[in-house]
Amino acid sequence: MDFYWIKTNRIIKKIFSNYTWDIPNSENKVYLTFDDGPIPEITEWVLEQLKKYDVKATFFCIGDNIDKHSEVFKKVINAGHAIGNHTFNHLNGWKTTTGAYLENFKRCEEIIQQSGINLKSKLFRPPYGKIKTTQAEKIRKLGYKIIMWDVLSADFDRNLSKEDCLENVLSNIESGSVIVFHDTTKAFKNLEYVLPRTLAYLKENNFMCDTIP
Repeated sequence: MDFYWIKTNRIIKKIFSNYTWDIPNSENKVYLTFDDGPIPEITEWVLEQLKKYDVKATFFCIGDNIDKHSEVFKKVINAGHAIGNHTFNHLNGWKTTTGAYLENFKRCEEIIQQSGINLKSKLFRPPYGKIKTTQAEKIRKLGYKIIMWDVLSADFDRNLSKEDCLENVLSNIESGSVIVFHDTTKAFKNLEYVLPRTLAYLKENNFMCDTIP
């Protein structure tokens, strides 16, 4: 099993300072993000939960899923959430040539544009957080911000209990945190438990949620 950080180490953030790991602010804002959708029923369930708390989030979408589930994608847009590129089919940058990676990235960008979406900001999150420096440089030159994370829920880990997944989030949230969830079938067992409780916690503790600028 791959090692992953739940709370991203400060040294990592400093070394890779060209990437966005958190967004410091004085307004007690945090940034909820959802990777790998859109997926019918699951993404729609997420939208319902966010609506209950009047919360906006950022969805890093896979181009192939946008293509397959365009109606669900439109629901994300119509609800006022932000969209980010997550490659066309979830490529691992470390295992992919720069040319192939960029082509896959652009294919996702084209799918988003074909949906009639005029992106106010250009956001990209590399799947697994794995991207080569050469890949990152080329994507940044296209005007994109590369968005990583401060807190990883690890909802995708089927060996992790839903209670531990919730603890991953609640014990690490602070103002400026960029938090990762996944609106996928694999993650739903944990997400179904964690997301409503996270939203309730944020409200009770006077956190504001915003889209990534």
